[in-house]
Amino acid sequence: MLVKLTYKKMKRSAIRELAFKLIYSIELQKAEDIDEQIELYFECENIVENDAKEYIIDAIKGINEHKEEINELIRKNLKADWSLERISKIDYSILKLAIYEIKYKEIPFKVAINEALEIAKKYGEATSKNFVNGILASIVKEQ
Repeated sequence: MLVKLTYKKMKRSAIRELAFKLIYSIELQKAEDIDEQIELYFECENIVENDAKEYIIDAIKGINEHKEEINELIRKNLKADWSLERISKIDYSILKLAIYEIKYKEIPFKVAINEALEIAKKYGEATSKNFVNGILASIVKEQ
């Protein structure tokens, strides 16, 4: 008897969350070989869906390619007594993904910010949501 295997396509929010987790992992490890990290992540998380792989690869490589511009946007929108090093790795990873989506992809800023806030609520500290929202709102106002 043949069994037809079906699976539900992953939603963009779930894919975005997977991308955030890899960004965070790379940030913690200070990983240099991005391609190797991506392949290991796909294998460990059993990510097989092409849409998910494409989005994650694009996000990781795009953030890496534009890291100086992204960091500068974050720096410019921090309060005077803050630096990049002071930001939690979780908040920093969320900001990098959201800024990449807003600046370099055709993701509406409201969607990118809302998704970033959902990730901040789930993984960040009590203050993460407000911090991330403040930085992203300032960046959007500049555009």
